[in-house]
Amino acid sequence: MIVHQSAIKRSRQSERHRERNASVKSSIRTGVKSVLQAVENKDPEMARAALAKAVPAIAKASAKKAIHKKTASRRISRLTKRVNALKA
Repeated sequence: MIVHQSAIKRSRQSERHRERNASVKSSIRTGVKSVLQAVENKDPEMARAALAKAVPAIAKASAKKAIHKKTASRRISRLTKRVNALKA
């Protein structure tokens, strides 16, 4: 049982952050999935549009510390590489 006020507050904050991070990560996964589906269907216009939505979402999650900075960079890089490979 938590007794100190600071520990109670930290517990509340942790729960709020956990819920927010889960929501942000879920939206990232949705965006990534839409890009990958467009790439799989070999639809460059759709892939570019989905990438244009996914990249800011990933960057924002990184800025809010929901995911690590380098993880975000790696995901953006890999998605961009796949989309750019469509036109080649």
